[in-house]
Amino acid sequence: MSDMSPQPLTASEEFSRGWGVILASMLGIGLGMAALPTYSMGLFAPYLVREFGWSVGQIMAAMSIITLMSLWAGPSYGAWAEKIGARRIILVAIPLWGLAFMSLSLLNGSLVQFYLTWLVIGLVGAATLPITFTRAVNRGFDKAKGLALGLAMTGTGLFGIFGKPFLGTVLAAYGWRAGFVAVGLLPVLMAFPAAFFLFREEEISLPDGHHVPVERPGLTTAEALRDWRFWLIAAALVPISFAMGGPVPNLELILKDGGLSAQQALTVTPLFGLASITGRLVGGWLLDRIWAPLVGFVILSLPAFSLWYMGSGMLDVGHARLATFTLGFALGIEYDLVAFFVARYFGLKRYAAIYGLLYVCFAAGAGFSPMVFGHNHDTTGNFQAILSISSVVLVVSAASFLLLGKYRRFDQ
Repeated sequence: MSDMSPQPLTASEEFSRGWGVILASMLGIGLGMAALPTYSMGLFAPYLVREFGWSVGQIMAAMSIITLMSLWAGPSYGAWAEKIGARRIILVAIPLWGLAFMSLSLLNGSLVQFYLTWLVIGLVGAATLPITFTRAVNRGFDKAKGLALGLAMTGTGLFGIFGKPFLGTVLAAYGWRAGFVAVGLLPVLMAFPAAFFLFREEEISLPDGHHVPVERPGLTTAEALRDWRFWLIAAALVPISFAMGGPVPNLELILKDGGLSAQQALTVTPLFGLASITGRLVGGWLLDRIWAPLVGFVILSLPAFSLWYMGSGMLDVGHARLATFTLGFALGIEYDLVAFFVARYFGLKRYAAIYGLLYVCFAAGAGFSPMVFGHNHDTTGNFQAILSISSVVLVVSAASFLLLGKYRRFDQ
C-alpha cells in the first residue's frame, strides 16, 4: 500500500501559504498592548508631569496596572482561544483596545481616573498580546517556525522606529491629548483591517454548523504544569523580563541622566526599534538552525554590558547608540523565544493556554519593573543602582535555559 500521508511543506511553501497570517500578526502585535504602552509612555510622561504634577513613578505605575490585568486576562484569553480560535477574539479586541487607549485623552488630573482607565485598557488589551497571534503562526509553520515568529514580532520594533517619531511630532504640534487619540487610532485603522482580511486559522466544521480549531499534538495544560521545564522557563522569565523591561519606557530619562541632551537622546532612541527588528529576524533565523536555549543564553546575556554602561552615568553618543542597539536586539527575541520553547517542549495541543501561563511570568517582571525603575529614579535621582543589579540578574537567569535539554517530538 502506498503512503498517502501528506508530505511536509518546505519553508518556502510555508511562507507562500502563511504570509497573510504573519502580516496580520505583525500589525496586531506591533499596535497592541505589547508595544504601544511600552514605547509611548516615556514620551507622554514629561507632558503629564507638567500638566498634572504627577511623578514619573506615579505615571509608570500604569504599566504595573496593565501587567496585573495581563496576569489574569492573558491566560484566560489563551484558554479561550483554544476553544473558539484566536481570530474571533482579536477581531473584537483590536477596536476596543484602540478606543480604550484613546480615552486617555479625557484625563482631568485625577490619578484615580488615570489608573481606572489603564485598568480597562489592560482588560481589553490583553487579547492583543502575542498569546493569541502567535498561536496561528506556530500552527502554520514548522520548518521556518523561528523566522516566522520573528517576522510576526517585528511589529513592535516597527512602532519603535516609525511610531515614536510620529508620536513625537503629534505631541509637539498638538499636545498630549491629541497624542493619545493618534496612537489609539493606529490599531483601529491598520491592525483591524489586516486581521479581518488576512488572519486565518485551520478549522473544522461540526454538524451543528459551528467551527472549531484543528487539534494538534502536544501536552495538555495540566501535563505542562507537571513538567519541570515549564517551571524552569517560568522562573527565568521573571528576572529576565524585569531587567530588560524597566529601561525601555525610561530610556529617554536614562540617556538624559547619563549626560546626553534631549536632541542627542532623540538620535539614539530610534535605534531601539531597528535593533528590535534585527534581533527578531536574526534570532528567528538562528532558532531554526541552532539549539534554542543556547541562542537565548547568548543573545539575552549581551545587554548586561549595555545595562552596566547605562548605569555608569557617563554616556557619550556613540557608546550610547551601541548600548541601546544591543538592548533592543536582545529584547527582540524574548517573545519569539518563549513561543518557540512552548512549541518545541510542550507542543501545539494547548499552545495558547500554556503560552498564556508563561506570559504571566514574563508580564510580572516586565510590567512591574518600569514602576520600580521610576521609583528608584524618584528616590535617588538616577537609575545607576537598578541598572547595575539588572545586568547581573540577566546573565544568571539566561544561563538557566541551558538546562532544558533536547526538544521533544510529538506524534502527528
